Amino acid sequence: MNFSIQTLLENQDYQLIPLQQGDFESLYEVASDPEVWKQHPNKDRYQKEVFETFFKGAMESRGAFKIIEKSTGKVLGSTRFYDYNNEESSIFIGYTFYGTESWGKGINPQIKKLMMDYIFQFVETVYFHVGKDNIRSRTTMEKLRAENKGEHEIAYFGEPSRINILYQIKKENWL
Repeated sequence: MNFSIQTLLENQDYQLIPLQQGDFESLYEVASDPEVWKQHPNKDRYQKEVFETFFKGAMESRGAFKIIEKSTGKVLGSTRFYDYNNEESSIFIGYTFYGTESWGKGINPQIKKLMMDYIFQFVETVYFHVGKDNIRSRTTMEKLRAENKGEHEIAYFGEPSRINILYQIKKENWL
C-alpha cells in the first residue's frame, strides 16, 4: 500500500481526523445514546464496555477517524477505511456512526463523498457492509448509487457475527 488510509480529510464544513487513543471519551459521549445503535446489528454498543471493544477495533484498523464539525469543533461520530485488498484494488468504508443531532442533515453523504474522492485515487472498488435492518444507512447507499451485492454474514471485531448487506461502488461509476 503506497498511500495512507488514515490521513486528514476535510471539506468546507467537516474534518475527518485520524482517531487517537485519547479520543475515547469524546467519541463515547456520542456513542452512549442507545438511539444511535437502534437500527445497527450490534445494538448494545452504547454500553461502555461494548464500545471499548468497538474502539479497540477502530484503533487496530489504523484507518479510523473521528468526524468533526469545523464551525463548532464538535465530535459528530466516527467512520473508517478497512480491509484494503491490493490484489483486488479494493477497500471497505464503514463502522460509521453519528450522534442523533447529526441525523437528517446531509452530513453522511458529504463524509462518504470526501472519503471516496480520496480513496478512488488508489483503488478501483469500494465496499460497504450495512446492517440488514439499518434502513437509514441502506437509504444512504442507494442515494450514492451503490450496487447491492446481497446478504453476507460479517464477523465484527470482538462482537458476534451479524447479517449485513454488501454494497459496492466502482471507480468508473463514481467518477
